[in-house]
Amino acid sequence: MSNSIVEASRHHANDTGSTEVQISAITARIAELQDHFRAHKKDHASRRGLLLLVGKRNSLLTYLAKTDRESYLNLIKRLGLRK
Repeated sequence: MSNSIVEASRHHANDTGSTEVQISAITARIAELQDHFRAHKKDHASRRGLLLLVGKRNSLLTYLAKTDRESYLNLIKRLGLRK
């Protein structure tokens, strides 16, 4: 599932660095970590990494909202984010 989300966000075949692709990849990683924490509730070291990823995604979403509002709205709808 996560790979298909990233593939849908690409502008061209070799696109790995656009804001939309970065946000999609981070969102996929966050979902994986959430599943991990359901089984490993006391893994606080990885929880810090999750918080850093959430902050990074938030920064990228803010940037995208300021620069390309249409793309931002399409992306949050596709990813199911509540912004």
